[in-house]
Amino acid sequence: MAIRVSEEVRQALHDGTAVVALESTIVAHGMPVPTNIETALAVERIIRDGGATPASVGIINGDIVCGLSASELDFLAHAEKVIKAQERDLARAVRDGSSGAATVGATLFVAATCGITTLVTGGIGGVAPDFGDSFDISADLLAVGNYPCITVASGTKAFMDTAATLEYFETHGVPVAAWNTSEFPWFYSIESGCRIEWNVETAEDVVGTFLADQQLRGPRGMFLGVPLAPEEALDAGVTRAAIDEALSRARADGVTGKAITPYLLSTIFEVTEGASLKANVALIKNNAQVGTRIALALCASS
Repeated sequence: MAIRVSEEVRQALHDGTAVVALESTIVAHGMPVPTNIETALAVERIIRDGGATPASVGIINGDIVCGLSASELDFLAHAEKVIKAQERDLARAVRDGSSGAATVGATLFVAATCGITTLVTGGIGGVAPDFGDSFDISADLLAVGNYPCITVASGTKAFMDTAATLEYFETHGVPVAAWNTSEFPWFYSIESGCRIEWNVETAEDVVGTFLADQQLRGPRGMFLGVPLAPEEALDAGVTRAAIDEALSRARADGVTGKAITPYLLSTIFEVTEGASLKANVALIKNNAQVGTRIALALCASS
């Protein structure tokens, strides 16, 4: 069951130049049209302008693709029947000839299989706020630790339990760093209330520790939390109020499982009158800039 790697990505990997993996649920399920496709293409431009090659991952008519073309991204952005594919769903999607957007976990699997060691996203899944009742822990967390990639994101999605997610990472031995801050980022906002012991200021700091960990413990991943610039972030009070309202509506409507994240993102967009979407676009672009620096530093160290 082969992965179709684009010629651009294949050449970059052959030449040993920097490659940055990108998940595609942000295109198919995370943002409304046309912001989704505009943001995806803008992020790829940022990575190329920074000197690396973007490798967007998804499933097109049963083909797992590493390095989606602009037309394939556009298809995922507009198609109505696009599955949200976790790692466990990939084989079934291939067998059924389905098209799907790859989650962070699925993208990490594909990236590691292809030899890509940097992944950029907006925010990862985490421990759900109702974990005590639902036992809901995102498969993203397991993948972040299992695959030898540096995952760059603005923390978890804001409606996850940030403190519990960090406890999960600690229990599973996943190194967690924060970029130029001592506080774990809170997606739309800066202040999560969770302190981080490891504060990094350069890409070389991140890469040096990542490579040392590979030598010491073998192939493993790490997480780098990158906060939004203060002028682009939502006030923490605004974020909390929007999350509380979105979670209340989700409970009333009985929304669970894979449907919960796009539902909450859409509701938070409505409650904040679009401000959350602006912050979401800003943070993924900023993460792309930082992730590109990480990928370049990895290449320089190899």
